[in-house]
Amino acid sequence: MQETSSAMPLDLLRVFESAGRQLSFTAAALELGTTQPAVSQQIKRLEKQLGARLFDRVYRGIELTEAGRVLLEHVQAGLAAIEEGIEAVTARPQHEVLQVATDFAFAAYWLMPRLPRFHQLHPEIDVSLVTSDRGLNLLRSDIDVAVAFGDGRFKHGEAQLLFIEEVFPIASPRLLEGRQLPLAPSALADFPLLHLKPETRSRWFDWSGLFRALGIAQAPAPGLLRFDNYTLLIQAALAGQGVAIGWRHLVDDLLEQGLLCPLLKERVRSSYGYYLVLPERKRRQRLTQRFVDWLQAELAEENATSSGAV
Repeated sequence: MQETSSAMPLDLLRVFESAGRQLSFTAAALELGTTQPAVSQQIKRLEKQLGARLFDRVYRGIELTEAGRVLLEHVQAGLAAIEEGIEAVTARPQHEVLQVATDFAFAAYWLMPRLPRFHQLHPEIDVSLVTSDRGLNLLRSDIDVAVAFGDGRFKHGEAQLLFIEEVFPIASPRLLEGRQLPLAPSALADFPLLHLKPETRSRWFDWSGLFRALGIAQAPAPGLLRFDNYTLLIQAALAGQGVAIGWRHLVDDLLEQGLLCPLLKERVRSSYGYYLVLPERKRRQRLTQRFVDWLQAELAEENATSSGAV
C-alpha cells in the first residue's frame, strides 16, 4: 500500500511543482536553492511513494506523464490555496513588505519619485527595492514583481510591456552656451559625449547606434567619461560634463524642471523597452496586484498627460 498524502512531506510536492512547471530539474534546483541531483532524488522518492511515474526522461530534458500532469494541476491549486489561507490567517493591520526588482535607472528616475503616491494609497505596504544593472534572466524566489528592460522574453516570468525605448540626446543648459535649440544632428560632434561601459549597456542604445539611427555618418567621439550605471551618467550630465542619451519616461521629470534639455527634435525608438514581469510561481497575489494596478494607473495618467500636451 502506498503512502497517503497526509504522510507525504510538503517539501516533496514543492519540488515536484517547481520541476513540473519549468520542465527542468536544473531550473527547479536554482529556484529552490538546492542541487540538480537532490531534485532528481526527491522526484524519484515521490514517484516511489505514489507508485507512478511522473516524468519521462527525453533527449536533453523531461516531460510530464499523464499522471504528472494530473498531479501538477492539483498540487498547484493546493499550494495556491495554502498561500491564500496563510495570508488570511496572518492578515493584520501591520506593514507588509513587497519585494520589487528593477535596475538603478528605473528605480531612481521613475519609480522612487512616484512611490509616495503608492504609500498614500496603501500605507500598509512597504516597498523594498532590489536593484541591479546585470539584467533579469532569473527571478529570485523572494521577488514579488519586477520591472525589467529587454525584448519581453524573460525566463520564469510573465511579461507585460510598460513602454518602449525612446531616446534622444540631452544636456545641461550650462553646456549649451546659449545655442539655439533644437540643434542639427551633426552638431553632436561639437560636444563631449557621456558613455556607458559596454558590459553595462547590453542592449541599450549606445552612441554608435544612435548616430546610425539619426543618419550621422561620422563615428561618435570615444569620450573621456564612462560609467557603469545610467544613474551616475545622468548625474554627470546634470553637472554639465557632457551630453547623455536620455530616455523618455526616465528623464521626463528632469526635462520638465529645466535641469536638462533635449538637443534635437528627433527621437529614436527601438523594439526594446521596460516590462512588468510577474514570476510564474505566484506569491502573495493580492499584495502584488495592488502594486501592479497602481503602476499601470500611473502610466495611464502619464500617457494621457503627454497626449494632452501634444
